[in-house]
Amino acid sequence: LLKILIEKRNIRGYGIDTSVDKIIKSLNNEVNVINDDINNKLDYFSDNSFDYVILAQSLQVVNNPVDLINEMLRVGKEAIISFPNMGHWKSRLYLFLKGKMPVTSDLPHSWYSTPNIHLCTIRDFKEMCHKNNFTILDEVISNSRDERISSNYLSNLTGASAIFRIK
Repeated sequence: LLKILIEKRNIRGYGIDTSVDKIIKSLNNEVNVINDDINNKLDYFSDNSFDYVILAQSLQVVNNPVDLINEMLRVGKEAIISFPNMGHWKSRLYLFLKGKMPVTSDLPHSWYSTPNIHLCTIRDFKEMCHKNNFTILDEVISNSRDERISSNYLSNLTGASAIFRIK
């Protein structure tokens, strides 16, 4: 994502990762990357260092999502967060019919070997934002074919993934 943003939008930015293989791949792609865990504070960045801080499809793997979002909003003016929606009808149907946690393209691991520790729905995320005084500026909900769908009451059921811009 960072490589695309650098090439298409001429941005400057940093990635953060713990995987040495991903760090080497990022450096080979001329992407600045810091070897760290996003569960740690972002102390090496001062307040308002960035216009945007992006957490792409990783919300479900962090130890404390609220602390991380607060830290993202400390170092950036706004945060963009994307995540798979566990409220999607296919996940619900899978659980209903098979009686097991869903394994999907967005969540490809079995429950016992998954890095995911905080799965949520679109409604869960909105409620968390409200309770923690995060203002939702924009949201994009897409279905399982990556087509944008309207944000309404049924988007929690029909949306496979979500992207929120908050401050």
